Amino acid sequence: MNRSRTRGTASAAVAAAVIAGLLTAAGPAAAAAPACTPGITVLPSLTGGPAGSVRAFGPGGLAVGSSAGLPAYWTADGQVHAVPLPEGFQEGTVSAVNGKGLMVGTVRSTAQGSPGASFTYQLGASSVRLITATSTRSGGAEVNDAGHVVALDDGVAKEWVNGTVARELPVPADAHPSTVISSVNGINKRGDILGTAYTNYWDQDNDQIVSTTFPVVWPAGGYPTASLPVWTEGDWTVGTHPTGIDNKGRVVGYEKLSYRDWQERKPAVWKRPYDALPTGPGTVPGYQHLTLDAISPNTNAVVGSAVTFVEGYANHIRAAYWPGTGAAKALPHPAGATPDARSEAFAVSDDDRVGGTYWGWNGVGSGAVIWTCASRQAYTPQG
Repeated sequence: MNRSRTRGTASAAVAAAVIAGLLTAAGPAAAAAPACTPGITVLPSLTGGPAGSVRAFGPGGLAVGSSAGLPAYWTADGQVHAVPLPEGFQEGTVSAVNGKGLMVGTVRSTAQGSPGASFTYQLGASSVRLITATSTRSGGAEVNDAGHVVALDDGVAKEWVNGTVARELPVPADAHPSTVISSVNGINKRGDILGTAYTNYWDQDNDQIVSTTFPVVWPAGGYPTASLPVWTEGDWTVGTHPTGIDNKGRVVGYEKLSYRDWQERKPAVWKRPYDALPTGPGTVPGYQHLTLDAISPNTNAVVGSAVTFVEGYANHIRAAYWPGTGAAKALPHPAGATPDARSEAFAVSDDDRVGGTYWGWNGVGSGAVIWTCASRQAYTPQG
């Protein structure tokens, strides 16, 4: 624990030296993205734990996520830095970052139940700021470029503006009384907020459990909460999980069926005004299932994971890329990867970067990974 805090302090000092360059390199929000070179980079890891993953992109080549079980970020020079952990916490992740280098995420304790808390961390600062109670029902923070932060605080979805709670986010007015908000999953430039609601109750008339997990959107401006329609309602083995919302209000996610060794994943996309069932791109050739795990702010690019389950286990899994129309495709593994290597994608930017995680064998290292010019690398598997 002491070593982690020391590492975090040193990382903050390094970040302070480069923060001005990072933010300057980002340029005006409306500037055209520079030309890119297709490539795959397995990023360095902090020592002493799992390799980690990229969860979001920030200004000037900044990437954020987790490494060795700790909240971490990578600067444009490829160096990894640990976000300083507060006392009482042993692990965590950075889930989002805005254009000004404001990071948000979750830290957790390894105590029984793994209670967590959401935090904010400004690039270059010496410490994080906890914004929620420490609870098994806290976490999952998101942030937009205006600095509005959303997270689950001991089971209550909230929005913070300038460090102060601006509002609590209600369940939809037409929801069953048992409905709770189980996670907060995104906030776009306009301020529309994406979350997940969960309903579970005993239907006495039919003598059965009724359980539904479904997306909700809290529109900017205080308009009523919207419940997004799902394919499957009432089946406790099936839930629909939203994962991202873009600046037009487009929502992505997937339907998940999980019952013992029976597993299914079906990609889902909703468009405003959220009055129709979701659509989806279909699966990547050679894989039976597909999740959609992130959407770019403005370019319609979507990423996730193509999966084939064997006896309930995801034995075959590969990062997937979908441009928003047409067919979903696969992203390549680093050179030298064996056929049993695995990858997943969790972040995509307007400048065509994709971030995720990679497990390699046969001398090809594992770790957080970035694909540059991802659309030019995506391909349709043969056979």
